[in-house]
Amino acid sequence: MAQKEEAAAAAAAAEPAAPASQNGEDLENLDDPEKLKELIELPPFEIVTGERLPVNFFKFQFRNVEYSSGRNKTFLCYVVEAQGKGGQVQATRGYLEDEHAAAHAEEAFFNTILPAFDPALRYNVTWYVSSSPCAACADRIIRTLGKTKNLRLLILVGRLFMWEEPDVQAALRKLKEAGCRLRIMKPQDFEYVWQNFVEQEEGQSKDFEPWEDIQENFLYYEEKLADILK
Repeated sequence: MAQKEEAAAAAAAAEPAAPASQNGEDLENLDDPEKLKELIELPPFEIVTGERLPVNFFKFQFRNVEYSSGRNKTFLCYVVEAQGKGGQVQATRGYLEDEHAAAHAEEAFFNTILPAFDPALRYNVTWYVSSSPCAACADRIIRTLGKTKNLRLLILVGRLFMWEEPDVQAALRKLKEAGCRLRIMKPQDFEYVWQNFVEQEEGQSKDFEPWEDIQENFLYYEEKLADILK
């Protein structure tokens, strides 16, 4: 249930028949051997970043379904508010998408978006994540919070990742103990992500259209998280 990797077989079946480079280039149409060699040797895309994610990605990856087949990536939308002593707040926002080639999106956030913290500032960080952190990512978050006293982190998740596993449950409890606020995304949170982090194409309705079981699934995951954290 809500497992990021349970769709490995489906992903393999969806691979195109034509060979492609690690960066997604179609190699079948390349006649230049040097260009072909260059593309093959390029490192794989590991982390995708941007300001707004495609509509279809949001509708599929963020949907708070009970069984998450095919959802083998993590999408993380973030808001970073850095406040100085004078009270002035500088805010940045964007999103990360991991390709599961190296770091997951949670770890990549601290490696690329916020690799260092100014001790003169107070950081309020909010994540809207398609699913909750795995045990390894939770450990990275805990270590960062432990050494960064001027950081407050709120994580809102659409689904719980492998919530039945004892190590994942223990990791979520440790997150809470470390001061991380963790909760399930409400329908209003999905609407916020839709309005602030999703591409709005010309001619399309900008109103968020909740799926049929969005409230029911929110209550389902909210109950599971409460049982884990109590």
